Formats: sequence, C-alpha cells, structure tokens
Amino acid sequence: MTRRWNSTPLLATLGLTTLGLGLLAAQPARADAAKDFYTGKRLTLITSASTGGGYDQYARLLAQHMPKYIPGSPNIVVQNMPGAEGIKAANYLWAIAPRDGTTLGGLQRNTGLARFYQPQGASIQFDVQKFIWLGSMQQEVGFLLVRPASGVSDVAALKTKEITASSTSRNSPSSIYPRMLNALYGAKIRVIEGYGGSQESLLALERGEADSHVSGGTSAAFRARYRPWEKAGTVNVILQLGMERDREYPNIPTALEVVDNPDAKRIFEIAFVEQVMGRPFMLPPDVPKDRSDALRKAFDAALKDKDLIAEADKRGMELEPVSGARIAELLDVVYSTPPALAERIRQIVK
Repeated sequence: MTRRWNSTPLLATLGLTTLGLGLLAAQPARADAAKDFYTGKRLTLITSASTGGGYDQYARLLAQHMPKYIPGSPNIVVQNMPGAEGIKAANYLWAIAPRDGTTLGGLQRNTGLARFYQPQGASIQFDVQKFIWLGSMQQEVGFLLVRPASGVSDVAALKTKEITASSTSRNSPSSIYPRMLNALYGAKIRVIEGYGGSQESLLALERGEADSHVSGGTSAAFRARYRPWEKAGTVNVILQLGMERDREYPNIPTALEVVDNPDAKRIFEIAFVEQVMGRPFMLPPDVPKDRSDALRKAFDAALKDKDLIAEADKRGMELEPVSGARIAELLDVVYSTPPALAERIRQIVK
C-alpha cells in the first residue's frame, strides 16, 4: 500500500521559519521550470512486455491518464521492448535512454532482484538502486495451482509426494519459487522449464503434462484461464506466494505462514519484495529533480483518477498502488542483506 507520511511539525525558530518560507518560494519556480520543459513534448514509456500482456495493459492505461497531471500536459507514447525477462528494457533505460525526463520505464517486477540473485551476471548492466522509482500500480501475489489427480490436495502433501510444475525459464518466479519451496519447506517439486509463457504453462497444467504451476502473479487473464478448472474441481489453489493473502483466497496460507525457520521466513520476505513491486514504473538515473518530482506527483495523482480507476475496473485490472519511495526503501533493504544469507539465497535460486 502507499505509505502515508506525517506532516512536518511547526517550525519553532525564526531562522527555521525563514528557511521554510524560502523553500516554499522555490517550489513554484521548480514547477514552472517543469511546465516549460514538458509543454509540447512527447514522452516515451518503454515497457518490457509484449503487446497485449498484463504489463502492457497497465502501461497503456497509465499513458492514457497520466499526462493530464504532468505540468505542460505532454503526450505519452508506449513502446514495447520485450526480451530476457525484462532485462533488455532495463539495460536500455540504464545505458541508452535519454536522462532528461522524456523517457519512462515500465519494468517487470523480477528486475528489482535480478542483480541480487546474479551479482556477477554479465547481461545485467543496470543498478536498480540508482533508478528513480515512480511507483507501482499493483502489488502481486502468486498461486500454487495443483491438479488433485496428482495426489496433492494441500500444502502439507508437498513434503511427501513429488509433483511436476510447468515453468517458462529458470530465472522466472515459476521456477524460482518452487526451488525455494523445496529448499525451505521440504517440498518435492520437479520443475519442467521451457514453456513460452504463463498461458502455455497453464495449458500444460490443463493437459496433464504437469501436475502444477507456480505463478509469479495473477492477472485478470490468468484468473480467467484457471477458474473454470477450479470450479470443475480439476485444479486447486493450495498456497500463495506473496507478503499477504489474496482477498479472493482468505483461507489459503502464504509461503511465509507455512515455514517455521526464521531464516526461511526472511528469505521469502526478500523474494517477495518483487511481489510488492508488482507493476513498477521508473525513470533512468540523473533526471533533473524538478522533472522527476513532477512525474512522481503525476504518477500518484493518476492512480487516484476516477476515469483510470473506472477503466481498470471495467477491464478487471486490480489497482493497489505502491509509492516510488517505498520501492526504493525495499530495494535498499534487499541489497543490504548480510553476505552469508545473501549467498544462501543465491545458491537456492541459481
């Protein structure tokens, strides 16, 4: 959820009061500078997703409604740049994109922990702690979907019965989370990687090619796909992967709730930072402060816009905003993990 900050206390001395008035006087000047810059401009929003997917839908919804809250009301055009689980777009925004406030990014949530999991990864050129985070439109939770025919009907049975799980690639949540459950909970999940996406992974579940699927998120399209199977009793949700339980499944536990070891809980908390990031948007480093401040305010305002909210509701798109400051704070916590614990996590996910 968006963090609420306490208002600043009344200033007690004349000197501090004078300083405060000086800062207030400077704010209109910064706003005017941002307005002068953005008037008549066309901004580009680089999304790391392919056209039509969940990330793309959120990016286009934001691009439609955010401009009215940016000083100067510039247009925003969405450009798709899929590839390497979002790494391609993140590298572009780090190394190539203009740093003048005309380019925004819509990244995949796993991008935040990419360098943490692979500190020597040659393909990762960016430092997420130096991106300017605008915020996220949604927090995520993943589901462990299981076919009852596999012999697993609840989370406890994961420890006694081996099952297979469909996955896209080794560095995706659909593969990382099962490996974490194996290492930290004692589950016996054998991951089958190589499926083209979440829809193909679900198709494997439907056909019986795999006993289960562990999702990183649960978009409207994802839920629409498995709900008929759930209603028919051929697929069950037995575990949730996120900081909190999804409101639709209040009686299904999260991974944080089923592990007992404090280190195991801590590892899941670190892994689930990307779930809080959900659908994150950001700016490249070094964008002038007056422009980054203006874009942060515009992002927050757009998420409260009644037309955006109505359109999201019409499309079945959940909104649960997270502030850019909160994302930056969580990433700072992740990247300050004690070395021994960080190495244990990397050994699990490698």
